[in-house]
Formats: sequence, structure tokens, C-alpha cells
Amino acid sequence: MNIRVLTGITTSGTPHLGNYAGAIRPAVQASAQPGVDAFFFMADYHALIKCDDPARVARSRLEIAATWLAVGLDHERVTFYRQSDIPEIPELTWLLNCVTAKGLMNRAHAYKASVDQNTEKGLEPDDGVTMGLFSYPVLMAADIVMFNANKVPVGRDQIQHLEMARDIAQRFNHLYGRDYFTLPEVVIEEDVATLPGLDGRKMSKSYNNTIPLFEGGASALRAAVMRIVTDSRAPGAPKDAENSHLYTIYRAFATHEQAAALRKQLEEGMGWGEAKQALYDHLENLLAPMREKYFDLIANPGRIEDILQAGAAKARKLATPFMQELRQAVGLRNLQAAQAPSAQPKKEKGKGARFVSFRDDDGSFRFRLLGADGEELLLSQRFADPKEAGALMRRLQSEPAETVLQADGQGYSAMIDGVAVATAPAGAQDGSGASLVRARAALSSLSQE
Repeated sequence: MNIRVLTGITTSGTPHLGNYAGAIRPAVQASAQPGVDAFFFMADYHALIKCDDPARVARSRLEIAATWLAVGLDHERVTFYRQSDIPEIPELTWLLNCVTAKGLMNRAHAYKASVDQNTEKGLEPDDGVTMGLFSYPVLMAADIVMFNANKVPVGRDQIQHLEMARDIAQRFNHLYGRDYFTLPEVVIEEDVATLPGLDGRKMSKSYNNTIPLFEGGASALRAAVMRIVTDSRAPGAPKDAENSHLYTIYRAFATHEQAAALRKQLEEGMGWGEAKQALYDHLENLLAPMREKYFDLIANPGRIEDILQAGAAKARKLATPFMQELRQAVGLRNLQAAQAPSAQPKKEKGKGARFVSFRDDDGSFRFRLLGADGEELLLSQRFADPKEAGALMRRLQSEPAETVLQADGQGYSAMIDGVAVATAPAGAQDGSGASLVRARAALSSLSQE
């Protein structure tokens, strides 16, 4: 059985070397494992929450798609699509919005952080908070449960959103009486490389300390590597490789033997300039072939579009029928199929003899035996326990009618273990015994059902 793994990529920037080491490379490697049904989507609706520059969003979609394809994502093997090409996702988002408690969204980290920042500045708590930011976790939940992903690899900062997705899916399943959604499992990659940037802090665009992956070509890569901050130890002096940002970056892209060799050279006095050149040469050797594919794709966006449209068609083969099933579940059905019983006449089934139980004015429980025409043929004694009355009705149906219904001075009675549990209704006495015959026939018909 395949395990469905889903990964989302927000289209709000240009990938850098840290993105490649920390997310792109391990995800592509995992997608090639046997037994993995991998879904990769470009989260361009999510990008609108963070970025209101349409040109940047459009450019980022192109760059990110080209990056993933250039580094080896097999679009024939995986399902690779844009979020905005799957109309069922925003529709599902609305269905999930309608079962999601506002209190759950109030606890979302991103929203709480915005409120805290506003409070510190003396602003209104919700100043600048859009509904996109507030309900971001619901859209993320829809991304995941739309395809019933089993596992979702995320960073630690996204664990809460996965837990919320589980809560929302579970709530929907409970409300509509079936396990429509698989509850996704969080996958935390403990050994994923977190690259230091040029200044030693985590490589991040917000710190302006990144090394470009492809953009700017070899010259931009070399210029960035040469700006890596190092200590002041001169050439010939032993270097502390283990606490060197440069060595940490090198090790993330080298074999064990290559990393050990550079470490030995640094400890023996290799100069920082020479070490930076070694890092650049190593990265250029790795990235150059992928960069060539990247720029070829950037120059031919139609090829990327064809791949994404094919991925969307593949995804919608699952999403469209599933969304129709969910529409049925919540009552958004075809009018003909959803016609109320009172508005759609049904053929009356022929009514046969039957027992009817009821509660008397004094609070006791009784039952009647009615013929097919509604004639009352038996009226029971009073019972304090409805279960006792029910048990006696079942006994009457299981015993031979000729044995149970016996004539007496009042007409006839139903006898169970020598006790009259029901009698003929008033006026049932007749000399011909016709009422008794009808009662026996009615009771016999019930015993045959």
C-alpha cells in the first residue's frame, strides 16, 4: 500500500541555497522512494496572504516551478500542481470554514503574533490582520485533506497547523457521520540541514544573508561565498572547522570523505580565502548542471505551464469526484435527488396486520393488535415497564395463534404462560367467532414475517 505524502511550497520568493538543503533536496529524494505517492503543490493562494505585489507572485511561481523541476523532481512520477489550478480546494476551504470554531483560529501562532505585535505598538489588536492571515490554517487543512495525505513533512513552526488540520477534519467527519477525511500525520525531518547564512545566523531572506541557488549564475554564487564571515586567523594558523559557518555549508553538500578532507586542511592552517574558493568550486560543480536546466526552463515557460496543467488534471481526477461526494454529504445535492419525501409522492406500501404500542393516560404502557384494515383485534393489559410490553408482543408473534388466542366468556384473550396478557376489545364478542378468526389470522400473518 502506498503512503501519500504531500508537500506545499509558498510562491513568495526566489529559492536560495538554504531552501535547497533544508526542504527541496530531501523532498525530491523522498519522492523517489518505493511505496510513496508524492504530491507537490505550489501554494500560490497562500502567497497572497504574505505578498500584495502581483509581479513578484507571478515571477516566484515561475522561478519555484523551474527550480523544483531543475533539481530533479520527476513530474511523471509525482503529482505536481499549482494550488490555484484546483478549484475544489477553495470550495473545500469554505466547507471546512463552516465547521471550524473561531476559537481554534484565535489560537493560531501567526494570528497571535500579529496581535501581540499590535499590542506592543499600542494599536488595535486586529490592526492589519486580514481574513487570509486569520483563516490561513483552514486553507492549509483543505490542501491536505483534499487528497487525504497520510504524511505531511513540515518544519517545527508548522506543527500547530497540522494539528489544526486534524481537528478540523475530525470535526467534519463527526458532524457528517463518516470518515471522509484521513487524519494526516506530521513528519518532522530531524536531520534536515539548517544552513547558516553569510553572517552565521540561519540563512533567510529576512536577514539578507542568503547564497543564491541559481539566480545570478556563477558570478553571483562566487560573490556570495566570498562574503561569508570568518574569524581573523591568518593563513597558516589552525582553524576551528567545527565552529566555522563556511565548513558547515560545505559539509551539507559534501560526502563524508570530502568533508573530512577539508576539515583536515583547515586544522592544518588552510587560509580562509583558499577555503572559500574550495567551497565555491564544490558548489559550482554541483549546481552548474541544474542551473543550466533552470535557465532553460525559465526561457521556456510554456514547458512549465504544460507540466503544471498536466499535474492539475491528474490532481483533479481525484479532487472532482471527492468534492462531489462532499457536496452530497453536506446537502448541496441535485434538486431532483434531494426532493423532500413530502414533495415526491411515494407508492404506498400495502399495510398488513401490526402491533401498535402506546402510553395510556395513567402512564402505563399498552399495545394493540390491528388488522390490515385498521380494525382493533386485541388490547393489552397495562404494564409499568415498556420492555415487558415489547417482550410480550414478540412472544405473541412467536407462538401458534390457535394456541395463544383462546375463546372465553368475554370473547377471547391472548394467553402467555397461563396469564391473559391481552383481551378482545369491547364489542368483539359475537356468536359466530368471526372476530377470533380474524385475530388469529392477523397474528399468524405476523409470525410469518
